[in-house]
Amino acid sequence: MKDGSMKRTLLVIDDDRLFGEAVRDFIASDGIEVLLAHKAADGLTLCSLRKVDVVVLDQQLPDAVGHTLCPDILKYNDQAKIIFSTAYPSFDNAVKAIRAGAHDYLSKPYDLAELALAIKQAFRTLDLERVEQVQDYERSREKEGAVLIGGEGIADTVQLVEIAAFTGSPVLITGETGTGKNLVAKAIHYRSKSAEDPFISINCASLPENLIEAELFGYEKGAFTGAAGAKKGLIEVAEGGTLFLDEIGEMPVQLQAKLLSAIDDKSIRRIGGTSSKPVNVRIIAATSVDLEKELGRSFRKDLYYRLSVVRIHIPPLRERRGDIPLLCSHLIKTITNHPLEIPDREMAQLVKYDWPGNVRELRNVLERASLTQKGTVLEPSHLLERPAGNQADGSSPDLQGMDIKTLDEWEKEIIRAALSRLSGNLTQTAKALAISLSTLKRKIREYHIMYK
Repeated sequence: MKDGSMKRTLLVIDDDRLFGEAVRDFIASDGIEVLLAHKAADGLTLCSLRKVDVVVLDQQLPDAVGHTLCPDILKYNDQAKIIFSTAYPSFDNAVKAIRAGAHDYLSKPYDLAELALAIKQAFRTLDLERVEQVQDYERSREKEGAVLIGGEGIADTVQLVEIAAFTGSPVLITGETGTGKNLVAKAIHYRSKSAEDPFISINCASLPENLIEAELFGYEKGAFTGAAGAKKGLIEVAEGGTLFLDEIGEMPVQLQAKLLSAIDDKSIRRIGGTSSKPVNVRIIAATSVDLEKELGRSFRKDLYYRLSVVRIHIPPLRERRGDIPLLCSHLIKTITNHPLEIPDREMAQLVKYDWPGNVRELRNVLERASLTQKGTVLEPSHLLERPAGNQADGSSPDLQGMDIKTLDEWEKEIIRAALSRLSGNLTQTAKALAISLSTLKRKIREYHIMYK
């Protein structure tokens, strides 16, 4: 965020000095600050130094063609609305302008009243988008509360979130699947001075190795087959804000070195590029595995220590059972507007349950109960998953009459059950079964196991 002021700013980039001055005299009376630039280079300089809300951009400038400036303007002020202005109207020019990111298109000659209306509509659109962002932010804060609410079990985590929010240092968040690592990352971002800047998230386990580099660092036209045009990577898109790298342990080792260089040098080079681009991005990473055990093997030591400047561990729900009543009360408010209560006997069952899926599982159980049950009293305990073969009272299962299965059949069933219980998370399933990730993947292929 370049400027904390809420004053509206209009930038006119046009080589016609009389036109620019006329716009300033006509518009400034509405309480809008008007900046003038008569060359593309001067306009981009102003965009890099000031927060600009709306830009009136001429097609023919002494040092550039207007529509080619749109990406650079939006790079400095990604929410700016660009009104493209041209004395050479054509369908081709209009298409180029809109594709480049222009908000509106005006053909000269036009009177100042017409331009003023277009500017007013651009500001109106900007205001509506900001309202939506505030609403999204409030919804996000509601969800964050589901992770950060509680007593002593979460106190250290909450304190570290507040500390991390005031620094620009990298953060490493650890915790089991479902504890809310992504929501803690958002809590840090939205409590920081970059709250109005982008929060970009990517799950490193969700993309093939050959795509994740392109997604993060972007690429230039012709960098590889299919690269028909240049594309910004997510690091560039997150400029000024936060990039959240979930499941960082799944990032290919060769890419880890490039990420470390980007953090240290504060610059990146797109695939196929010949020059580096400066970036100002805060990195927050998360993992559900013990990275210390992977150091020197599948994870670089230098990157681990660079990311661990601030380290936040989110305890599993079974280690903070005393927080469950408070969490239930908060989650019910985010799920429905209807007043609902959970009887003491039901709450006792929820507190006793181990919650392998943590806060995510708790929310899902409460939401299912609110949808399937009538009245104001929730009885969610019957929705709790119970390990296969275990009796409700904790006694040993009766093995008499059970079908005899081969060890391979038992192994297949156990792997399928673990995948189902852990929502298809391969890393967490491998950890729960005490086998390597590569072994788990081989077993899945061998047994033709389908999972979500």
